[in-house]
Amino acid sequence: MSKHIFVTGGVVSSLGKGLTAASLGRLLKSRGLKVTTQKLDPYLNVDPGTMNPFEHGEVFVTDDGGETDLDLGHYERFIDESLSQASNATTGSIYSSVISAERRGDYLGKTVQVIPHITDEIKKRISALASDDTDVVITEVGGTVGDIEILPFLEAIRQFRLDVGRHNVCYVHVTLIPFIGPAGELKTKPTQHSVTELRSRGIQPDAIVVRSDRPIQDSLRSKISNLCDVPIEGVVNAADAESLYEIPLTLHEAGLDDYVCDALRLDTREPDLKEWKALVKKVDSAWKPLKVGIVGKYVTLPDAYLSVAESLRHAAIANEVDLEIEWILSDRVEGMLIDEALGNLDAIVLPGGFGERGVNGKIAAAAYARQNNIPTLGLCLGMQTMVIEYARNVLGLTDAYSSEFDTQDRVTPHPVIDLMESQKGVTDKGGTMRLGAYVAKLAPGSQLADVYQDLVVSERHRHRYEFSTKHKDRFEDAGLVCSGLSPDGLLVEFIELPSHPYWIGTQAHPELKSRPNRPAPLMNGLITAALKIAEERNPERYSRPAVQLDLDEPSKVE
Repeated sequence: MSKHIFVTGGVVSSLGKGLTAASLGRLLKSRGLKVTTQKLDPYLNVDPGTMNPFEHGEVFVTDDGGETDLDLGHYERFIDESLSQASNATTGSIYSSVISAERRGDYLGKTVQVIPHITDEIKKRISALASDDTDVVITEVGGTVGDIEILPFLEAIRQFRLDVGRHNVCYVHVTLIPFIGPAGELKTKPTQHSVTELRSRGIQPDAIVVRSDRPIQDSLRSKISNLCDVPIEGVVNAADAESLYEIPLTLHEAGLDDYVCDALRLDTREPDLKEWKALVKKVDSAWKPLKVGIVGKYVTLPDAYLSVAESLRHAAIANEVDLEIEWILSDRVEGMLIDEALGNLDAIVLPGGFGERGVNGKIAAAAYARQNNIPTLGLCLGMQTMVIEYARNVLGLTDAYSSEFDTQDRVTPHPVIDLMESQKGVTDKGGTMRLGAYVAKLAPGSQLADVYQDLVVSERHRHRYEFSTKHKDRFEDAGLVCSGLSPDGLLVEFIELPSHPYWIGTQAHPELKSRPNRPAPLMNGLITAALKIAEERNPERYSRPAVQLDLDEPSKVE
């Protein structure tokens, strides 16, 4: 029977519930357990697919086409497992299922209520991930204890322990100890109030993960233990870390995984963390400076491009690069400011997005990168802006554009990017996109084939518009190669410019499959190309300084 861990949060949002769940999943997997994860979100949207990135951050897409919460990205990167759309459930999807069942008459005329019908549907979603192949299901409950939207979820997970047995469930509560500057003290009161609120809903936490901006003393842990009725071994401090990949090691050193395994009566081996420790060591020892600009529409909220940034960091780790990411608002990358905005970059990423705002800035960035040999990677809309730029400035189609941006008063005569045929006339924006993993065939001898070291690849997609194949021959005659196509040859999945060090675009989102110890090939290729150019331009800067040994301290000499 699968064991269940429920991760809740209190005091404020963005404390790191998702990273706590992901890190705990990594630790349990390192013990030889089969782990899967899930996020329960309290908002009424059926999924985050139609939500503004400024509201919710990025939409993480699974292989099976689920549009899910960004925390699933953390889960996949940490436990190194591909999740499914079943790993994310929202209040909207739960109520939608219950209302549909009521309309079908499944409840035989009974009055449909939050308890038991909504809570039963929530428990059904949780149980769906439990199987003979799964030892532990980790479920993060979104929102903060005390929010009105979260109440049905708390009631459901309270009932769940009664349904499956006390020792098959562990409640982990993430909370905050703030440092009050004028008083010079760390305060436990917010944690006390949060746990009191959780207990008022019938849930006694088994463990408390305390977030703080600095390590806390054992005396504070003891105080929390006494006031919150949690054994001191179950009060774990997760102070701010320089790298999020340090978090599993921090939680392990604090004993969280040992404590949880004891609570769930899991007989496991000690975790094998050699690979993860080596990863963290590589993060700490990175020394080759490189600046990569992300030119996007939503850069004022970096979570909108969370997977893009993390996949760049993965590639940086693999290449010993001390990465600096510069967030550049595409709206301002136009006209006289372009050299000021982009001139100091070693590489550029043009990420995805929807809508016309900022598109001309991306087009200008694509042109600048192409003309100045700056390694560039375009993702989804980013690739589309590269195509538009090439059409305007090389093919001479000055009015080339995407039909996505057509209006009643303006229709582009050269729609080099156009709506997929299957989506024309469809008005439901929540269900019109090409979603999930799709296979592409790469051209032998292409840059892409070299980057992937393969001719058949699979990447995840999320888009409505495509490269218009009506113009394919004209582009290729002018030097832009469509080097990756769908198996039937009807869709252009990748483009490249062979005359450029690295000017590659993809209709996909390769950042979604990147792992800390296995970077996305296209991101790795970008960093490698940028590093090669940087080393050629300034070899002294990229010559590692000799280590100076202190001969008076023999312990430093291996």
